[in-house]
Amino acid sequence: MTPRFAARLTVAIAPSDIGERVTVRRADADGFRDTVGTLEAWSDGVLTIRKRDGTLVEVLEKSLVAARVVGAPRR
Repeated sequence: MTPRFAARLTVAIAPSDIGERVTVRRADADGFRDTVGTLEAWSDGVLTIRKRDGTLVEVLEKSLVAARVVGAPRR
């Protein structure tokens, strides 16, 4: 018998992680969207993440389904 594993999605970031590199997954009308970058701000339920290309992405806190701090990018 093959064991079954259930994925457990958790939001493991907080406003204290501003300045850290994070990955977030959020739900939207088309499904899910992932963003990786530096958490620049977290205010009034909106996270601002700066992607590697410099683009700023705003994410509604209530749309988060998973998030965590990740290490520095590989070179």
